[in-house]
Amino acid sequence: MTHLLEKNSPFIFSNDCIQAFRNLKEKSTEAPILIAPNWDQPYELMCDASDFVVGAVLGQRVEKHFRPIHYASKTMTKAESNYTTTAKERLAVVYAFEKFCSYLIMNKGIVYTDHSALKYLFAKKDAKARLLCWILLLQEFYFKVIDTKGAKNYAANHLSRLENPYENVFDPKEINETFPFESLNKVAH
Repeated sequence: MTHLLEKNSPFIFSNDCIQAFRNLKEKSTEAPILIAPNWDQPYELMCDASDFVVGAVLGQRVEKHFRPIHYASKTMTKAESNYTTTAKERLAVVYAFEKFCSYLIMNKGIVYTDHSALKYLFAKKDAKARLLCWILLLQEFYFKVIDTKGAKNYAANHLSRLENPYENVFDPKEINETFPFESLNKVAH
């Protein structure tokens, strides 16, 4: 359905688009529903990267269960897609911290990732310029990195692996990545 957001794209709302819209509407109104943040509790961030997409989920534990506050994902640029796997995973973490900065800036957090090398991010001695910039950005935050299996990092893993039915993901697209009010609410009768 995102092809409808492209500049000068003809508006053809096909059966695939209708099905995708119905699926999105259904999924956004069933459990787990987004929760409002509790500013006194630590945040948990699940991050993942695939070949072309990074995904992240911000949430908190409520009665020992992870509850999502915000979902985010973005398609990588052509240059970013050429990064190494470790650099892509770092990019996912940096993207998540930039996206959720207002939640994380003065709070403690836990970052779950399926790439164990990220635990040693700050100990790297011979860092290149890009990595140094990312380290400087992340030093503003209080967090620890926990290595987790990809299957347990389900939400971020799913966001980073959304299928793109179009052949060339690098075709220039103008997609508005902001969402008004950045929240979804369910109206109950």
